[in-house]
Parts: sequence; C-alpha cells; structure tokens
Amino acid sequence: MEDSGPRALVRKAWAANPPMLATTVVAGLITVAALVGLAVDPRTITGQPAWAKPARFAFSFGLFGVTLIWLLTFVRGHDRLVRVMSWTAVVCVTVEASGASWAAAAGTTSHFNFTTAVSGARAFGMLTASLVLVLMALVAVVLLLRERVEPPALAWALRLGLVVTVASMVVAYLMVQSTPAQEAAADPRPDSPYLGGMPYIGAHTVGPPDGGPGMPVTNFSTVGGDWRVAHFVGVHSLQVLILLGLLLTLGPRMLGPRHRTALVWIAGGGCLALTGVLTWQAHRGQPFTAPDTTTGLALTSLAVAVAAATATVFLHARATWNPIGAGRPG
Repeated sequence: MEDSGPRALVRKAWAANPPMLATTVVAGLITVAALVGLAVDPRTITGQPAWAKPARFAFSFGLFGVTLIWLLTFVRGHDRLVRVMSWTAVVCVTVEASGASWAAAAGTTSHFNFTTAVSGARAFGMLTASLVLVLMALVAVVLLLRERVEPPALAWALRLGLVVTVASMVVAYLMVQSTPAQEAAADPRPDSPYLGGMPYIGAHTVGPPDGGPGMPVTNFSTVGGDWRVAHFVGVHSLQVLILLGLLLTLGPRMLGPRHRTALVWIAGGGCLALTGVLTWQAHRGQPFTAPDTTTGLALTSLAVAVAAATATVFLHARATWNPIGAGRPG
C-alpha cells in the first residue's frame, strides 16, 4: 500500500520542486517563531510589537518566494538558470525573514539602522537580498515573454503581475533615502562612526518620524505618508492577477480568449495605476487613511475607468457570443 502520510507528501513535494518546499518551510518556521514572540515578548520597537514585523516579513516574503519559484516552472529550455534563480530566491527570502527576526530578538530595528557595524551589515544584507529579488523578477518577466503559456489570459496574468511587482519594489527603494530630518541632524565630523554621519538612513513614513500611530497589523502610518502602502499593494498584485487568470480559465463561457486576456490587461493596468496613485499620495506626506479631495478624485477616476473598461469587455462578449457554437472556454 502506498504511503500517503505527511512524510510521503514532503518527499513528493521535494521531488517536484525542492526550492519551493524549502522556501515554504523556512518562511513557515520563521512565521511560527515570530508568532510565538508576539505571544510571549511584550517589548515594542518603533511603536509596534517587536515581533510584528518579522511575522509580516516571513509571511509576505515566503508567499512571494513561493510564487516566483512557481512562475519559473513555466520557463522551458533554461533549466540551469531556473534552478539557480529558484535557490537564490530561497536564500533571499531566508535573509529577509531571518534578518527581521534577528533584529527583533536584539530589540532594535532591522532596516535603516546603521548605529553599529552589526546593524549596518544586517540592513545592507537585507537591502541586497531585496535588490536581487527585483532583478530576478525582471529576468522572469523577460523569460515569460518568450514562453508560450496557455491559456493566454493566464500567461499575461503572470507577466503583468511581475511587472507590477517590480514597480512596487522600486517604490521600496524610496524608503532608503535619507530624510531631511536625518540629514539636518547628521554628524559633520569626518571621523563620524556612522555612514554619512547618520545613525539611521531612510524611513517608512513621509513627514512624521517612524514609530507614530499606525493601522492595526500593517502599522501603516495614520498621521503621515507611508511608502509601505504602495509597496504592499504592488507586491501582492502578483497573487491577485494570477488568481484572476486562473479563475478566467474556468468561465464564464461567453468570454472568448481575447476577452479574458483583455480583462487581465485591465486588471494589470489598474493595479499598476493604483500603485502609482498610492506612491504619489505617500510622497505628499498624506496618510493612506485620510485621502484629500485630489487623491479621492484620482482613486475614483481610476475605479470608474476600470469598471467602464470591464463592462465594455463583457458587453462585447455578450453581443458576439454564440451559445450554439460555443465550446470549452479558451
């Protein structure tokens, strides 16, 4: 009788895709450890529970790593490159998630922190890991553009999802720019022990310093702009677009292949535009929770444009659909 227990499932997963399983295990273990830390460690860092950021990072980077490795399974004829990229993703996810946990255990911040040689090395390592993931996502876009993936709607969901993700990761690098307050307080001495005379370089928020009032769970600032909002929306647009592409392969039947692809393009364009609007909002120092009239008009216009384009596709599909000759959905 064939073994179907947990060990057999792990062996099958390892045989099918070792890097994906490794990423899942690493991210899962660090997430569990961070959740335990949340339960037993009362300390706070920049106004939030010390282990909140490690928990978010482990889950988010684990999800992205698994998704990226899965996307690479669609690439054919580049086995060595795909294998190297997949295992590199495992390393990058491990560096990001473990770096945040390491800092939490030490009771300090993981990013922007150059107060000591150890803190600076950790921040630089995490920044490098995220940069490598950005470059890998760009390579994946190029590889997937050359691949014939069926159905077309799913193919474009994969490609556009990665494009939006890369754009959102570029937004993340706005966080590592020194703020006016940090530059004003910099130590001008040539022998300063800090990089550029600044113990901290970069911030999540625009306007007030990090550590102010924030939203539950995400800790997005409620008193100033926050680069993390656009970054979060853009990164996880990848999963949203993939899910949309998969759902469109199931129906409705009146949608032809071109209609399905058009819907994916509309969604991809909407996600990219939303990431842009949220970046613009953060740049103006405006809280995500309190959009002004200008931001509200931009968001409303975007919603109306996406809704109108979607309705147009469905109306055209309905007008051209022939139920008698309709076959399986494309």
